[in-house]
This record gives sequence, structure tokens and C-alpha cells, in this order.
Amino acid sequence: MFTTLPNILTMSRIVVIPLVIGTFAMPVPLGPWTGCALFAVAGVTDWLDGKLARAWEQQSELGRFLDPIADKLLVATTLFMLGVERRFSAPTILPALVILCREILVSGLREHLAGLSVSVPVSGLAKWKTAIQMVAIAVLLVGDSGPPHLPVRWIGEALLWIAGALTVKTGWDYLRAGLVHIQDDAPPAKAAKPSPSPAS
Repeated sequence: MFTTLPNILTMSRIVVIPLVIGTFAMPVPLGPWTGCALFAVAGVTDWLDGKLARAWEQQSELGRFLDPIADKLLVATTLFMLGVERRFSAPTILPALVILCREILVSGLREHLAGLSVSVPVSGLAKWKTAIQMVAIAVLLVGDSGPPHLPVRWIGEALLWIAGALTVKTGWDYLRAGLVHIQDDAPPAKAAKPSPSPAS
């Protein structure tokens, strides 16, 4: 399973995480631009692995398991590092937290629904959210090391706020769709009391 190109591309997103983290310790502007390049390549593999798996009929349970994990680890780790290094303003921590909370919510919801053999397809709006989110993080990785005539950091923060707003909308849509299939277990039926034996 690990020998198929789609799964190799998925695994590469996990492998690149420590490399992206390492770029935060590199000098400016090499570190920010290298981090942006690594993250951008990883973002492309997110789109490419699914496309190749469908085209080559190489979809597998391993790929379905690893793909969302790789995405969430990459996004969560990079947002955490951006926050720790103060590469965006304090208010922008809000959409970052919203994105992280939504990922946890959707992961838990999907896991529960999988046990019920119910799948929740990815909506078109969710795909736009993911695309804007990935671009926003890549831009924030460059940040103040970008061209001096461009407000790169401001652009990244604005995109992250847009991604955060879409995150709330798509997260609510997933939750609403999932709640239809989530019901409390019915209370166990009480055992009927045995009828008294007739007097002999």
C-alpha cells in the first residue's frame, strides 16, 4: 500500500512537517521562504494524491485513513508555530483557533458516523475553505520577509480570517448533517415482572 504514488504523496506531507518546523530556526529571509516553499509543495500533494488515486484506481483504506491525518497535522503544526513565533497579530489567533477546533470537531464527527456506516461528503464550499486556508498559511510563512512594497503579512491575515469565516459555515453544515444520524440510545426495556403463581 505504501508503494503507490498517491500514498507516498500523502506520507510526504507528514515527513515534511519537521522540515517546516526547522525553517523557523533558519535565518531571514531564507527560513520564511523555504518554509513557504515546503508548505506550498505539501499543499499541492494534498490535491494531487486524491486526483491520482481516483484516476489510477488506487484508492485504498490506508489512503483514506492517512490523508485527513496528514492534512490536519500539517495545518495544526504550522499554525501553532506561526502563533508561537508571533508571525501574525494577536487578534488573528481567533480564526486560527476556529480552524483547529473545527478540524477536531469534524474528525470526531466523521469517526462516529463511520461507525454508523454513514459518510459525509466534502462540500464545494469546504474545498474553497481548504484552498484559502492553505494559501493564507503559505503567505504567513513568508510574512515580513516578503517584498517590501507588498503588505504580505496583512494579506495572509486577511485570508486566514476569510478561511476562519468559511470554517464556521462549513463546520456548522457538517455538524447539522451529522446530527441527523446521531441519536441517544434508547433506554433498555424494563424486564416484565413475573406474574404471581396461582395459589395451589
